[in-house]
Amino acid sequence: MMFGPKITTVFKSRWNALFWAAGILATAYCTVPAADQAARHENAQVAAQKPDHTNPWAKDSDSPN
Repeated sequence: MMFGPKITTVFKSRWNALFWAAGILATAYCTVPAADQAARHENAQVAAQKPDHTNPWAKDSDSPN
């Protein structure tokens, strides 16, 4: 069982097919985020995470050599 109109009724007329296609395109446009929006969201998530492990043998940046 599928949602929406039957394919035979959608393509009975050219106008029905155009309105159906416009609805599909509008749904895709409204649901897929922009590339820069997704990148900003991913960068914010990475920045919010704390490092899980630090190397105990790493030199401190504050100590003089």
